[in-house]
Amino acid sequence: MRYVSTRGGMAPQSFCQILLGGLAPDGGLVVPETYPRLTGAELAALRDRPYPELAFEIIRRFVDDIPAAELKGLIERTYTKEIFRSDEITPVKTLEPGLHILGLSNGPTLAFKDVAMQLLGNLFEYVLAKRETNLNIVGATSGDTGSAAEYAMRGKRGIRVFMLSPHGKMSPFQTAQMYALRDPNIFNLAICGVFDDCQDIVKQVNADAEFKARYRIGAVNSINWARVVAQVVYYFKGYFAVTRGNDEQVSFAVPSGNFGNIFAGHIARMMGLPIRRLILATNENDVLDEFFRTGRYRVRKSTEVVHTSSPSMDISKASNFERFIYDVVGRDPAVTAALWRAVETQGGFELASTPYWAEIEKYGFVSGSSTHVDRIAMIRRIYRDYGIIIDTHTADGLKVGLEHREPEVPLVCLETALPAKFAQTIREALGRDPEIPPGYEDLEKRPQRYELMDADVEAVKRYIAAHATG
Repeated sequence: MRYVSTRGGMAPQSFCQILLGGLAPDGGLVVPETYPRLTGAELAALRDRPYPELAFEIIRRFVDDIPAAELKGLIERTYTKEIFRSDEITPVKTLEPGLHILGLSNGPTLAFKDVAMQLLGNLFEYVLAKRETNLNIVGATSGDTGSAAEYAMRGKRGIRVFMLSPHGKMSPFQTAQMYALRDPNIFNLAICGVFDDCQDIVKQVNADAEFKARYRIGAVNSINWARVVAQVVYYFKGYFAVTRGNDEQVSFAVPSGNFGNIFAGHIARMMGLPIRRLILATNENDVLDEFFRTGRYRVRKSTEVVHTSSPSMDISKASNFERFIYDVVGRDPAVTAALWRAVETQGGFELASTPYWAEIEKYGFVSGSSTHVDRIAMIRRIYRDYGIIIDTHTADGLKVGLEHREPEVPLVCLETALPAKFAQTIREALGRDPEIPPGYEDLEKRPQRYELMDADVEAVKRYIAAHATG
């Protein structure tokens, strides 16, 4: 398995060679030269496997430069009941026949990003030890990535984390999860702006080849390929949990901001998992929904990004979308590079009038958007009908998923976080507080440590240079 850039400017590299980095040297994203394809027999053999075994069987197909026994050990050390509070790791809740929620929020930060980030932390530590070197991770978060990365990397030898977040734009719980950490290798930079400003700064840092090399900059955002690969696993887990045979189709509803979570579903489908539809749900920041409805991809200015009650999706520049478009245009790096030049110079592109638009349908994507009123109504509906409290992002996913639900096709909605992270909206919807998991009761009262900064890449680079590991 070798990896190339979506823009064609990188010689093929191995998994470990691309593991620590973010963008490819040409500004593109790394993708495998081909997707591994499972036969019917191989798919059947994965059914009923415990999560660590399933994860190993999927992930090993993307990794050929870590010995199998060592990769298996890393995976087994990651996916444990102690870390994820369940032997199932990602348990499925059945609301009614044919309607399910895939529980992805049992990890240490109560969000789906723990599933990939916990593995990424162990992979990073493994590779750095082999190379006898250090790493400075620079990331951006709209709410959940930051805490998941920090909890995965805290105390890791040879790693420092510089996490950019939009000041005042996350929920109090999300903010406290990050800013209350006291670990000396964790640095929180609160940026005066929106998430897209944070993400742009991270991309500019990665694009500075000299700075990136001097300070050994790595990435944990969803542009990191290992994160996407780890997320592929739970699509298989969810599929097996709601089907009896391998000829049945299942649809997945996925709340989506940066396109990484649903792109993992796209990979699972390309590998041969019988996914009928990938139902993409956005909030009021509906850039991705607009694309799948009209063929036009139009990023918003920072001033146009709406601060919503599902803040982890308050994103207008979906990082992983370039990987999907690369597949849509026949994996042509020249076309992909031209489209992203249009994003940078004209604010977007449109495919509806091109031959590529006809290719979209074969990938099974449909979409929709949700508003604050919608998510309040969905939280109330799920609690009234099933006695379950869901978070705001999962509510967006269920709202759009139910709009596209088909008879006789099981629908699995991907849970993104526990409702404890969004208590204010839960109180508005239900007139009560969500349950707080043990150990988090006083989180928002703990002292917080962060650096308030303008959205200035040079200032951020100076801060990194002053605090980076040697």
